[in-house]
Amino acid sequence: MEDCIFCKIANKEIPAKLVYEGENVVGFRDINPQAPTHILVIPKKHYASLNELDDVSLMGELLNAVREITKKLEIQSYRTVINTGKDAGQEVFHIHIHILAGRDMKWPPG
Repeated sequence: MEDCIFCKIANKEIPAKLVYEGENVVGFRDINPQAPTHILVIPKKHYASLNELDDVSLMGELLNAVREITKKLEIQSYRTVINTGKDAGQEVFHIHIHILAGRDMKWPPG
């Protein structure tokens, strides 16, 4: 997608603080962190949201990247979030998983 900021990050057209890069997935630090550790994990290929992601293998790669990132950064306790749609809080319409850690997480969220 031509004007998608996450596509530009995945294609290295925009710099980001990468913490992980696999064949189809990248993880990078959020520029507007909502926790002391806030990392976004995205597929390199554009999918607007979880509703469009029909590649089960890629879903597994995204979750494996979360596991690899938290292991690498020695994060034992964290929250993952996938916002799907505007009303759920999705601001960038390229599927991404938030990894939030380093503070107490309240329940219910939101």
